[in-house]
Amino acid sequence: MTTTAKATVPVRERVEHLDRRSSRKRLYIVGVGIAVLALFLMLRGFSAAKKETPTPPPRLVETAKAIQKDVPLYLEEIGTTAAFETVDVKPQVTGQIISREFTDGADVKKGDLLFRIDARPYEAVLASAKADLALAQTNLKRQNELRQKNVTATQELDTAQANAMRSEAAVAAAQVNLDFCNIKAPIDGRAGLRNVDVGNVVGPGGATPLVTVQGLDPIYTDFTVAEPDLPLVRRYLQNPNLKVLTDAEGDSVEPRSGDLYFIDSALQPGSGTVKLRGITPNPDHALWPAQFVRVRLILDVLKEAILVPGGAVQTGQNGPYVFVVKPDSTLDLRQVKAGQSQGDLTVINEGVRAGETVVVSGQLQLAPGAKVNPKEAAPVGAAPGAQHTKAIN
Repeated sequence: MTTTAKATVPVRERVEHLDRRSSRKRLYIVGVGIAVLALFLMLRGFSAAKKETPTPPPRLVETAKAIQKDVPLYLEEIGTTAAFETVDVKPQVTGQIISREFTDGADVKKGDLLFRIDARPYEAVLASAKADLALAQTNLKRQNELRQKNVTATQELDTAQANAMRSEAAVAAAQVNLDFCNIKAPIDGRAGLRNVDVGNVVGPGGATPLVTVQGLDPIYTDFTVAEPDLPLVRRYLQNPNLKVLTDAEGDSVEPRSGDLYFIDSALQPGSGTVKLRGITPNPDHALWPAQFVRVRLILDVLKEAILVPGGAVQTGQNGPYVFVVKPDSTLDLRQVKAGQSQGDLTVINEGVRAGETVVVSGQLQLAPGAKVNPKEAAPVGAAPGAQHTKAIN
């Protein structure tokens, strides 16, 4: 009995062990099947979702057509204005000022009376010189009569002639000094603030002028150009289109067109610039001396230039580019050579033709070949042309 029990125990353990292995194998097979089924369902759902994703509509973009127009070739600089003429009015004779005939800051014409100096001493000198002249002329007449009768010597006649001429010169000098008692405006211009009042005694040689008069019409515009731009400026010096536009900041006056008056013959030491001066009509005195202004030196006129709104020009790794909308509303990326700004427009030297439609805004996430929904943008605020407008910043 004992032997039989010992033999049956290992057989039972082997059967149980085989049952456990079979159960684990079945569980493994079932797990793998579930995983495969889950992967299949996931891939099938992804494929279905991908097929069901709708195609996005074309992006809405603002567009404008490239236009063709004559525009200026120019340099823009910062400058200052200077009076056309500046005269310090000083006395030519000594005396007391007895009247002032102008208002500080008034516009005056050449010859207008500004000050009066007490003329009585000079009137007395003139009267005395005239009396001496009358006596000298009488003596000369007498000597001529005696000479004709051979009564007097030639030397006496010569002396009488010299005395008469000297007396004439004394009368002329006295008259000049008397005229200097009336101090007049030497030029057309604007009087500054007076430096002396009635009652002061003045005389020639003083360092302080009685008043300064500045000519404001026309007016000078002084500015500089950098050394690298000098060859370009010199190339167009004889061009009839060469103009200087002067514009003061913060006013409502249109830029003034003038002529180039002067270009210095040497560069300014240490700055690498050369000084230029324009001369500009200023009949309404809108420009004042020493005023900071923006200066546009127009060198020439670019005929039939291509222009697009400034917002159309983008910058990428290969340089400036624009998106051109083709007739089928798809995009073409064009590398361009951009020129100068003309108000809100930019000159395109190469890459776009007149009449082509370019994207003005909405370029973000656009790509060549993409389809877009173009909408014409509002007209730009500044039209291109030969005039410098305040829209140029």
